[in-house]
Amino acid sequence: MDLSFVIPCYNEEGNVRAVYEAIRAVFGPEGISCETVFVNDGSTDGTWKALKELSALYPEDALTAVCFSRNFGKEAAILAGLRHPTGDAVCLIDADLQQRPETALVMYRALMSDDGYDCVAAYQEKRQEGRVLTFFKKGFYRLINRLCDIDFKAGASDFRVFRRNMADAILSLPEYHRFSKGIFSWIGFSTYYMPYMADERLTGTSKWSFRSLLKYAVDGIVGYSTKPLQFATVTGILLSVIAIVYMIVLVVKTLILGIDVPGYVTTLGFVLLLGGIQLLMLGIIGEYLSKAYIQGKNRPVYIEKEVIKGAADGENRE
Repeated sequence: MDLSFVIPCYNEEGNVRAVYEAIRAVFGPEGISCETVFVNDGSTDGTWKALKELSALYPEDALTAVCFSRNFGKEAAILAGLRHPTGDAVCLIDADLQQRPETALVMYRALMSDDGYDCVAAYQEKRQEGRVLTFFKKGFYRLINRLCDIDFKAGASDFRVFRRNMADAILSLPEYHRFSKGIFSWIGFSTYYMPYMADERLTGTSKWSFRSLLKYAVDGIVGYSTKPLQFATVTGILLSVIAIVYMIVLVVKTLILGIDVPGYVTTLGFVLLLGGIQLLMLGIIGEYLSKAYIQGKNRPVYIEKEVIKGAADGENRE
């Protein structure tokens, strides 16, 4: 098998057939043997029914459909999808056809034409998003590149084509809280970044809200940098020094001028400020402790409820 497509799906009932037939239409005439792995991430619509119908419509194709027992998130769906393919190369692509199979073909050809690269990753030079969201995303990349020892390419997505050895390296990482952008950067491998323009969604709406993106950003920073903990230490030392100096000033002032009652407001302000900073530091520490706590439980990243494999996989349907 030349190329395996991994397609995470969450409420993509109206898209799964269209994206699969688009892949067949683009890669079939090129003589590139392909298999497709759909991962239904606990969708609440008819995505799983649509995948069953698609598998029945193309029973001779190398089509695998995996259904989770509930929603585990896109990172879990990517991991599950990478455990099923057999191709020499793997393509991660979304189900909404914003990332076109035609672009994936260009990426695949670029990878196969240069042995010096292990991965071709697509990134958006100009994002079709609101100014506010674009501002925060740019700020995130600037921040995480300052905090981490590895480099994050601004605008790079999970849309990429990479060789089998890179897929095996990704699968070797046992962490529960997965952040694909960090994983791709951490494992290394030579990557060529190719600009592309995302299309409009075929159907449905984006599953990413500002809140979910913020949580994703925090997971990325906590997962790939310990500098926030160092920040807590430095801040604690700095505030301790300030407190000692302030205490000395108060003692000297009291000995020379006597007790001055009007300092109550200033003192209260410092107490409230220090209390807020302490809670912030405890929150940062808590983020790291919570990740270690969940990781220590050794729970599986996802649970597969059902798997369907096409006849071309050499197996009967389950």
